Amino acid sequence: MHNNPKLGLDENDRRTAGRLLTEFFDDYEQSLAERPIVPAVDRDALTRLLDTPFPDQGIGVEGFFREIDQKILPNSTTVSHPRFLAYVLGPPNGIAPYAEAIAATINQNCNFWQLSPAASVIERAVITWLGGLFGYDDEAGGTLTGGGSMATLSALSVALHARRQDYRDEGLQTAGSRLVLYTSTEAHRSVDKAAAILGIGLNNVRHVPTDDHYRMRVDVLEETVRADRAAGLEPFCVVATPGTVTSGSIDPIAEIADVCARDGMWLHLDGAYGALFVLSEHKRDAFEACGRADSIALDPHKLLFAPLEAGCLLVRDRTQLAQAHAFSSSYLTVEEDPLMLDYMDYGPQLSRNFKALKVWSALQTFGIDAFRSAMDDMLDLAQYMADLIETAPDLELMAPVSLTAVCFRIKGATEAAHTAVLAALSEDGTALLGPARLDGRHGMRACVTNYRTTRADIELIVDRLSDLARRHGGPVDGALKVTR
Repeated sequence: MHNNPKLGLDENDRRTAGRLLTEFFDDYEQSLAERPIVPAVDRDALTRLLDTPFPDQGIGVEGFFREIDQKILPNSTTVSHPRFLAYVLGPPNGIAPYAEAIAATINQNCNFWQLSPAASVIERAVITWLGGLFGYDDEAGGTLTGGGSMATLSALSVALHARRQDYRDEGLQTAGSRLVLYTSTEAHRSVDKAAAILGIGLNNVRHVPTDDHYRMRVDVLEETVRADRAAGLEPFCVVATPGTVTSGSIDPIAEIADVCARDGMWLHLDGAYGALFVLSEHKRDAFEACGRADSIALDPHKLLFAPLEAGCLLVRDRTQLAQAHAFSSSYLTVEEDPLMLDYMDYGPQLSRNFKALKVWSALQTFGIDAFRSAMDDMLDLAQYMADLIETAPDLELMAPVSLTAVCFRIKGATEAAHTAVLAALSEDGTALLGPARLDGRHGMRACVTNYRTTRADIELIVDRLSDLARRHGGPVDGALKVTR
């Protein structure tokens, strides 16, 4: 009889843990629609979690599951609820918890291939498939990341290495011209954050204004680039957005690519929200030009419904990715194999978990057509919501619906009024929506990125919004008087 490892589970504990985990999965799935979207936070319980010392003697498997059931779950946001529509954050697909458990069990370190042969091949297969969606060929490559923000940070690092041949040795400390980066006023804050981290500097980031559909104005981009060149500066990169985080607007990628090609600038696409809508027959044409970009950030933990974290960076020339990130170490050296890739050479991390398994497992389990169908359903629901809002006398759209983000406002209402309505929707359990600000106007935003959402959910939300607006007749003392 084998001695049980000190940090292992014996046969009975494994059986108990498996039973309790299965019960947890089943109960959570079946109760999603009835759970509060935002919990009534038990501050005393959370304070005890913070202040209680970890035990010298463990509480065991059943004690652990009691802690989850009594303390963790009641104080957790139900992001899988069909009316959780505040952010670009969907529920995990059904196979995801099992894939995550398998990844944790085999615990592959996806840095160099000897530690993770199958994982290396699976990540390569996922990256190749994702790149192929945009027409990237065999020279392309990429890596899975924690999310779109990390992908954009890594992409801009690659762009800097490609621009300045001595960047690895000298950084931005050389006496060359100041490098300038261009993005739109509707770009995600991760662009500014990356510029600050990499030493580009926020004063060297130009936020190009947008048109009446909240897309980057290419004419202003061209004017700004010319002005910067005339001032002795060096334009080096444009970050465009196929699917802005607020309104879902799609920048004119083809025209921006023309500017970048003509002026010798790197083109990066922040497609964390929108890029994977390329799978939809309804939207494929809008993303046709994305393959002209030098790099693309996207998020499988959004539209492929992988559990957090699962971002991705694609680069049209994978040698540039390696030039920015590869460093040699004698203790990590292993014989090269044409089938495998050492992903430590493709990004900033050495130790990396097996992110590719949760993406690969979902594509294998459900098939690509299931994801196409889910995306089409969400696009239809967003347009349905927009149609309902347009017919509601007290509501109005703030922007065209390009993808699944629906920005709207109560006619005549102030920012405080919209904040009060958002709070009412959350507190009475109708829905969790988010605030929106476009052109200085305040309103609200619903983002349909949940495959569980139905037309009945959308109708319930719009009916409640109309009721709140109608019942209180617009702003009163700066806010709607909301009753429940």
